[in-house]
Amino acid sequence: MIRALISIAFLTLTACHARAQSVTTPGAKVSDQTLQHDGRERRYLVHDYSGGKPAPLVIVLHGGGGHPENGATMTQFDVVAAREKLIVVYPGGTGGMPGGKLLTWNAGHCCAYARENRIDDVGFIRKVIDQLVASGRADPKRVYATGMSNGAMMAHRLARELPDRIAAIAPVVGGIFGDEAPARSPVAAIVFVGQADQTVPAKGGPLGGPERRGMAANLGRRPEGHDLAPAIAQAEYWAQANGCTRPPVEQAVPGQFIDTRWENCTSGKPVHFYQVENNGHAWPGGRAGRAEADQPTPAVNASEMIWRFFAANPKP
Repeated sequence: MIRALISIAFLTLTACHARAQSVTTPGAKVSDQTLQHDGRERRYLVHDYSGGKPAPLVIVLHGGGGHPENGATMTQFDVVAAREKLIVVYPGGTGGMPGGKLLTWNAGHCCAYARENRIDDVGFIRKVIDQLVASGRADPKRVYATGMSNGAMMAHRLARELPDRIAAIAPVVGGIFGDEAPARSPVAAIVFVGQADQTVPAKGGPLGGPERRGMAANLGRRPEGHDLAPAIAQAEYWAQANGCTRPPVEQAVPGQFIDTRWENCTSGKPVHFYQVENNGHAWPGGRAGRAEADQPTPAVNASEMIWRFFAANPKP
């Protein structure tokens, strides 16, 4: 328990829940649901804007230390969902604290409680997807996953292990560690990183930035125990998996991002990599979880860009 709390304190990936009320727009059918998986009750929010017709399903994964409501608030994905008539699911990770807060995902080497307790988050998300598809509400060819930070790492893991269900992913200010198993099948990927991110550093290395490294040194250990690969490794991993053999094309949009794209891929599944200017450890175009956290740039709206990419890359 103590180790898990220390790990979350190091991460500081998302904010306290004071500003984390879930945001919906008119037309949503909202349900707060649970299911039993691996001996645990798991919670997830469903925001359904489909109007009763089979619709695309977007899984939005909160960051480390977050929970479903603050995942909705920080990403503002309901704004897109309402216009496009999507079903958005905000699942909750697991944690050792009462009240359903300070939750993490078991993305492999990260993070905290979920990693230390080897929580089967892949199986949990599989059940959520399968239930919504079996009900006729979700289109099985248009199931997508996105997430922030630890949630972004979990999106990578879902794509690796559930490519039969996930059509495309959009990790935001996350990373990989460089020793992940090869992907089972190609999956389209759009990746966002902040050029000013100190929590998940672009060059790779210890997760959490200088403050966490100093605390870890004082304790004589690093909670996550493994360095991150450089940020670009996320895109290179999927470019290799997707058969993107030609060099990427790079374009800079001043004041917004550097856009690196692999689009001539034998699988037909592209990879986009955005290095967002003036953005730290935050969801571009979204909301910060607390006043002292990194503030997202308003110049780039990641949720809008993610949906355009998802819409263009359903399963065949």
